[in-house]
Amino acid sequence: MSEIYFRCSSIGKLMTEPRTKSEGPLSVGAKTYVRELAKQDIFGVEFEISSKYTEKGIEVEGESIALLNRVRGLSLAKNTERRVKGLLTGECDLFDVARNRGHDIKSSWSTATFPGWEADCVDKLYEWQMRGYMHLWDASEWEVNYTMVDTPERLISFEPLGMHLVSHIPEHLRLTSWAIKRDKGLEQRMLEKLEHAKAYYLQIIEEFDINHQPLKEAA
Repeated sequence: MSEIYFRCSSIGKLMTEPRTKSEGPLSVGAKTYVRELAKQDIFGVEFEISSKYTEKGIEVEGESIALLNRVRGLSLAKNTERRVKGLLTGECDLFDVARNRGHDIKSSWSTATFPGWEADCVDKLYEWQMRGYMHLWDASEWEVNYTMVDTPERLISFEPLGMHLVSHIPEHLRLTSWAIKRDKGLEQRMLEKLEHAKAYYLQIIEEFDINHQPLKEAA
């Protein structure tokens, strides 16, 4: 079996706290997610399903990075390095070496889903993902940057064009950022949870092997 790594994007699914002591160190939801990861490894396929939302994010990523750079006076380029540290792996969007700060880009689907205020940005899954990146890049701060850029028209379908074609709106109104400071205490909790997740992963892989032995023909 290959080495086990957990992606930064999955940390939040592991960090939910158990409701009772009988669950052990991992919640029911966290165990369900680890079993899903194990099944992907067993069958050699990822279960991620594409959607119009993810397709837009991929297609307009360059435009969103350019918007962030223009509004904030930055000159950041897309990161292509995947890092591994212990049980954690991740490939961040942008890293500002001079400021020791990372940036994650979230291209909003429409003006309706674009968060206009920081209070609308807060998301525990994203927070833990950024804490994973801070650990991998030894960064002091990480930002989640929500952008609103034009949606490719082939993806819009029946929604009003005004919700998606936004180039006429000043760029500084189409960027909302949420900054997360590094917290070594929370980071240690994260690393401990990853160890528990690994132990459970190994346990269920063994259980799967025992329960799926090839049948023997009767003599």
